[in-house]
Amino acid sequence: MSRPDLLFDGPADAAITIALAHGAGAPMDTPFMNAFAQGLARRGFRVARFEFPYMAERRETGKKRPPNPAGVLSECWRAVIHELGPDNLIVAGKSMGGRYASMLADEASVKGLVCLGYPFHPPGKPEKLRVEHLQSLKTRTLILQGSRDTLGNFEDVAGYSLSPAIALHWLEDGDHNLTPRKKSGRTEQQNRDEAIDAFADFAETL
Repeated sequence: MSRPDLLFDGPADAAITIALAHGAGAPMDTPFMNAFAQGLARRGFRVARFEFPYMAERRETGKKRPPNPAGVLSECWRAVIHELGPDNLIVAGKSMGGRYASMLADEASVKGLVCLGYPFHPPGKPEKLRVEHLQSLKTRTLILQGSRDTLGNFEDVAGYSLSPAIALHWLEDGDHNLTPRKKSGRTEQQNRDEAIDAFADFAETL
């Protein structure tokens, strides 16, 4: 597979590079993705964003497509990791992008893994868990999760058996986009800022 085009933020000579993948339904330059890429770049990290083939095709044609088969998504991630080199690389992604990064992290021997809203199960199917590989994960990992995420909320995830390499950081009243409700007294900006700080602090410890 040819390597997808990379969109860079942050200093080219940064000690750590973060490869950042989008989620299933939206591209790499949404306000959410821009906020994380630019926020991490301001903290001194080099951030490389990319799009899976179906999303790149959607950008060209304007036609919505479902995500590529699992094998294609994984090969795309492998191509990005190969291009950037695994040694000082954190693989990260929103939802689906983070899920596929998590399945390759050990194999690729990357420095760390960060998931922005991990989809612990499909929408409305809490019995179909996607945690088997997370039970034996060896790569140091941070999962940034909204406490009321419908794909894995605080109460649900407390009952899962996860590897000791995984740290969870809960964003108060956040949904799958980490967004809180108005009545919580929190703002989307507060949750994003907290998540970016937690991400950067984690990266600095690697």
